[in-house]
Amino acid sequence: MTRRCRITAALALAVLATASCASKHKQEGPLPLALKEQVSSVVRSGAGYAVTWAGVLSNPNRGHFGENAVAVVTAVDAAGKEVVHLEQPLDAAPPGRPLAFGGQVTAGGQPVRVKIDYRPASWRAASRPPSAFLRFPISDVLTEKQLDGSYLVTGYVLDPFRRTAGALAVTALLRDDAGRLVAGATSYVDDVRPGTKRRFVITVDGVRGAVGATDVYATTWGSTARAYEDLARAGAVPLHTIPPTTSPFAKDRGYPPYNDRRQ
Repeated sequence: MTRRCRITAALALAVLATASCASKHKQEGPLPLALKEQVSSVVRSGAGYAVTWAGVLSNPNRGHFGENAVAVVTAVDAAGKEVVHLEQPLDAAPPGRPLAFGGQVTAGGQPVRVKIDYRPASWRAASRPPSAFLRFPISDVLTEKQLDGSYLVTGYVLDPFRRTAGALAVTALLRDDAGRLVAGATSYVDDVRPGTKRRFVITVDGVRGAVGATDVYATTWGSTARAYEDLARAGAVPLHTIPPTTSPFAKDRGYPPYNDRRQ
């Protein structure tokens, strides 16, 4: 191999290495929100048709909030005419966690096809590690079928932070016996005080088939991370706030350390 060939080969390798580094650099940064599941339905309601939908988006980024994402819901009738066009702003997606949502709108004409598209989220770096953004515990969930075919989901949501949660979005997702999403809806709870529970009531319409399980998610209301950040900045409510009522032991009942000759 001549000297010119060696120089040419070295330059080619350098160009390939630079291109590879540039490609890796382009792949850095937050990944987009991923659609885990969604469902929609159309039922007759009064003089029109109720179009309902629910879905779950996953935020794979443990260091970023997904803000200002939008669900675009459209529906067309048998002639192809658009009878529904709704842009639903979604709540901020917490770092490394799913975001559940639901919605409903009334259409004058009968939709035969419903489509849900998504506008991408903008990203905000979280000011704290993911563990600081505690989940809002859900308890005492009860799912009851109503005479009109809808389902009533009730339960309690707790604020685990030292600061009052001004507004929480609570979403109920109904699943069949196989775990498939069949319907869902979102309601809102205001003024949840630190360490206390507030009751939520969610009506889920457009359910097709039997319901085998209910999942309930709660998050801060709003398209930006500000509310969640403010709560995390205030810190968590201590788990144990009641002091002990028994007197201390006169002598430590624990075992002495190994090779400790002090008796």
